[in-house]
Amino acid sequence: MKTLGKRFIHKASYLLLTTLVLILWTCTPTTRITGTWKSPEATSKPFNKIVVAALTDNVRARETVEADMQAQFQARGLAVTKSIDLFPPNAASKNGPDVDLLLDRLKDDGYDGIMTIALIDEKTETRYVPGTQGYAPMTRFGWYGRFRGYYSYWYPTLYDPGYYTEDKVYFLETNLYDEATENLVWSAQSQSYSPSSLRKASEKLAEITVNRMSQDGIIK
Repeated sequence: MKTLGKRFIHKASYLLLTTLVLILWTCTPTTRITGTWKSPEATSKPFNKIVVAALTDNVRARETVEADMQAQFQARGLAVTKSIDLFPPNAASKNGPDVDLLLDRLKDDGYDGIMTIALIDEKTETRYVPGTQGYAPMTRFGWYGRFRGYYSYWYPTLYDPGYYTEDKVYFLETNLYDEATENLVWSAQSQSYSPSSLRKASEKLAEITVNRMSQDGIIK
């Protein structure tokens, strides 16, 4: 009975440690802002009408990112337009719409801010995912020295080994420009760690970006 108790305590302790590690890993935010910059003149002019432009030739990604950012801004009462609505993909060259044409259009329509979202870098990280049981010599336990006890203890765990996996890390930059002067007003650098989907990553990016802009006094 004493041997069985030690065995139970050992397995319970290991499972508890594994569970805590998994909880901490799951709770780590997959998308977060790593840094921001604000112009000293940023708060002197309120922004009320903004165009959001995701700088990518991937139409689905452009539509998704711009739509999520638009929704967050509109929830705060700002008038926001997606660039894809002003310049549809079939109306642009492979380099995007002509910048002079873009600025003229925005000025004529009364926009005071231009937000850009760009993927500036990405990398792949390899990490080890442990199995459900680690190895440690346990010759002091009675079940270790006999085949039946050893087989019964280890068989369920030896066939659930650890493995290596690759995670994608995306580095994004979000900039807000004053339409009249074209000067950079606010900038944020973000990191998205192995997002499970474009939808979730985009929604989270929009949420944390607009919240930070509000904290920094850029918008209401």
